[in-house]
Amino acid sequence: MEFKLTPGGTICGEARVPGDKSISHRSIMLGALAEGVTRVSGFLEGDDALATLSAFRAMGVEIERPGEGSVIVNGVGLHGLEAPAHPLDLGNAGTGMRLMCGLLAGQPFDSELTGDASLCSRPMGRVIDPLQLMGAEITSSEGGRPPLRITGGRQLRGIHYDLPMASAQVKSCVLLAGLYGNGRTSVTEPAPTRDHTERMLRGFGYQVSSDNGVISLEGGGSLRAADIDVPADISSATFFLVAASIAQGSDLVLTHVGINPTRIGVLNILGLMGADISLNNEREVGGEPVADIHVRYAPLKGIEIPEDQVPLAIDEFPALFIAAACAEGRTVLRGAKELRVKESDRIAAMAEGLTTLGVENEVLDDGIIIEGGRLGGGVINTFHDHRIAMSFAIAALRAEGEIRILDCDHVATSFPGFDALARGLGLQISALVD
Repeated sequence: MEFKLTPGGTICGEARVPGDKSISHRSIMLGALAEGVTRVSGFLEGDDALATLSAFRAMGVEIERPGEGSVIVNGVGLHGLEAPAHPLDLGNAGTGMRLMCGLLAGQPFDSELTGDASLCSRPMGRVIDPLQLMGAEITSSEGGRPPLRITGGRQLRGIHYDLPMASAQVKSCVLLAGLYGNGRTSVTEPAPTRDHTERMLRGFGYQVSSDNGVISLEGGGSLRAADIDVPADISSATFFLVAASIAQGSDLVLTHVGINPTRIGVLNILGLMGADISLNNEREVGGEPVADIHVRYAPLKGIEIPEDQVPLAIDEFPALFIAAACAEGRTVLRGAKELRVKESDRIAAMAEGLTTLGVENEVLDDGIIIEGGRLGGGVINTFHDHRIAMSFAIAALRAEGEIRILDCDHVATSFPGFDALARGLGLQISALVD
């Protein structure tokens, strides 16, 4: 599938974007391992989260889907999973694979995790290393890449692990393995990362402590089923936050968006750039803070992005690069090497697309420098990355020529119905099926 975009447009109206992908993954995982029935509303019906759901069904968990966004998980308890008959295919879901690696390391049965070509090119050594320190036995393809084969029946031991990089996925993997470990498992993170795992574990009745960047838990407990209302995903909301910020005359409200403090780097960065964004109706739903976000067009200015905001906005940078391209002056990003090991090398992929549109930029080892200015049209390669596709779609609001975006099938991994919602809000987008 390709996207074709006509230049110009204004973003107006009210919308609720799909549910948070990170929370949707975790709701299935912890619901499956809990005792009792977990009811989930607002579940993301995207390919990534559905791959996690299918994996737990393959391990004997009864999961019902009574309606769109509604899931009922009949938990089997921490020790109730069954050996899958086949390798567990997680498609493009890097979060699913890294978190499940931790859970499966403590099971009595052998398992194998695989995925599509993109996922099987991504490094998994960052989760394999701490799990092996805990006593897990895991083999991988060359370079620590999937498929991952996990030998069952290994008794895990609690460890203290200093994260070499700020990564919620690695932190969560170690903590979830710690549920099966002897003694205490703790993780020190060099900078705050999203804390959905800790919040949800507490919501399921499991004691988790957080103290000055050290998160820890004791193995051997149990999880109690809990109802979960998944907030709208701030990563998905970001495309429209940027769209409304760059398109003159725009006025948009995004409802029920998760504003977890470990995820709001995008709001902070856009605020520093001069965006007109306000939060209304702030409340807490199932332990997660949510709000309605009101955004209006405002001229943006280039900034040096504070490095302490980078881990809080790591998935939002492709869209923020478009904001930078539309801003007056220079935007500098450093300290974002993590972007090179996402679904694509997002620094290189975005730089190539920006160059295609005539935006001057300089690639750094751990970031990029973008000179704001005029955007032309052109043909964009997404490198099979959903966020690259959606980012260049919103660039059309300020482009001077038509933009064609190749290989957009992966958009469904995180944002099913993106093109229809975008069209309804004012983006001049059409989806062309190959």
